[in-house]
Amino acid sequence: MREVATACRAVLYLRLSRDDDNPGESESIQNQRSLLQGYAAQHGFAIVGEYVDDGWSGTRFDRPRFQAMLRDMEQHRFEVVLVKDLSRLGRDYIQTGRYLELVFPEHGVRLIAVGDGIDTARSDTDLAPFRNVINEMYARDTSRKIRSALHVKMQAGKFIGNFAPYGYQKDTADKNHLIPDERAAAIVRQIFAWAAAGRRPTEIARLLNARREPPPAVYRCWQHPELDADRYSKRKQWTSVGVSRILQDVVYLGHIAQGKTDRISFKSKKTREKPAKEWIIVPNCHMPLVCQQTFDAAQRQRAARRCERKGAFANLFSGLAFCMDCGKAMSTVGTRRKDSIANLACGAYKLRGTSACSNHFISYESLYRCVLEAVRQYVCLSEQDCGALFERLQHRLRLDERGREADRERERLTQEHKQVQRLIAQLYEDRAAGKIGDTNFYPLLEQYEHKTAALQHQMDALPSADGDKALRRQQERLRSIIRQYTDVAELTPSLLFELIERIEVGQGTYEKTDKGRVKRQKIVIYFRFLPEPYEADWIQ
Repeated sequence: MREVATACRAVLYLRLSRDDDNPGESESIQNQRSLLQGYAAQHGFAIVGEYVDDGWSGTRFDRPRFQAMLRDMEQHRFEVVLVKDLSRLGRDYIQTGRYLELVFPEHGVRLIAVGDGIDTARSDTDLAPFRNVINEMYARDTSRKIRSALHVKMQAGKFIGNFAPYGYQKDTADKNHLIPDERAAAIVRQIFAWAAAGRRPTEIARLLNARREPPPAVYRCWQHPELDADRYSKRKQWTSVGVSRILQDVVYLGHIAQGKTDRISFKSKKTREKPAKEWIIVPNCHMPLVCQQTFDAAQRQRAARRCERKGAFANLFSGLAFCMDCGKAMSTVGTRRKDSIANLACGAYKLRGTSACSNHFISYESLYRCVLEAVRQYVCLSEQDCGALFERLQHRLRLDERGREADRERERLTQEHKQVQRLIAQLYEDRAAGKIGDTNFYPLLEQYEHKTAALQHQMDALPSADGDKALRRQQERLRSIIRQYTDVAELTPSLLFELIERIEVGQGTYEKTDKGRVKRQKIVIYFRFLPEPYEADWIQ
């Protein structure tokens, strides 16, 4: 005699997450379906519906098909829910117990977990809460193992994000490795160039919007049509916040910074920000988009205090001028001279007085005239002078940043290639020693050979090691800059960024001369394209 009337309407609930997809278990959706259909036929249930959540964790109860089942339950469309076991219903013992003991009974619905032998229509379900606890312990242990595995990957410099950062794409040969996305990479380089030249994030965002460049969120949705752009970006425009986020991200230097957030609990979707000292940062993991020099210049400009009020004084040397003795940035201070806008002084002296450093006072106008004279002397050159300068810079230009980036990437790929070759050799040794059979040998061998071919393809795509092409590009860049500034009338932020790396100001001394008392001060200017700095014994 059957336990239930044949008129009972039943539905099947099937769930499978990545954590459950184990070849050693019979957890597949098809296996669950076959088991439950057989049980329903054996006990005379009429199957009136099926709800499948494929790829959803049991710790979450906002699963779309589970919620649809609850809505149908409220409409009294069935009397029985069949699941393979209680872990299919959920792995949170509190929530699972609430559905078993409150929600389902309140709606007159009977739940049967076939594999666990649990039927809420019977009174012998005392073990159900313990099974729920065990299921949650399994979920907690799985979560811990996943976090540990991801932590190991992060420490190895493997990118584990769902989507590559703007400017990059995932390598098709290795999803944990980033390669440049040339269209977006060009925008990233432009953003850093603008920032290093003194443009603010708000201005950069305005320029990008005027050019109708898609912001990162929209660009990502273009690359992945399955994503909804409205969900990821409401304004669909560049913002100062988005630009600032790019400017401070070390991923564009070729480094990987991960582990910036963590979850409060494996049951919760909420995340919390971790302090920067707890991030996992691995250097030189992929091809950088900007050099360290440009990145640092952009950070200096962002940190510099600027005033945009109409008619207000703007210090052109902010982020460029430093104290020659202590290395602190030169800071603006007031002046009593009527013919002077401001003085510059050592930042350490301004903050802590003579206990930190001496004043290194210099009038803004004196430094301006000194730098302008140096620029005119070193940059306003004839074509003949340019040729002589190129000869002096041959050795320096061969060390251009692009060449160094390619060399670093080539070295990384070479080491990885050697490691794969060692794994292949070890694989053959294990097979010869009988440690591994053909069933595992050939799939592993094919995997390693594919990896070897992908690495070789990446190395072949790198620029030639001789650097001749890079040298010619650098020479042409220098030539264009020199031609651009053949007749410099005044200093501008973009000119200073293009030409000057750093200015150092020494402590001034006073001397008596026939013309009266004068101030003598040493100023050293480091040009980007000159092997030796410009030194001036400046008299004021």
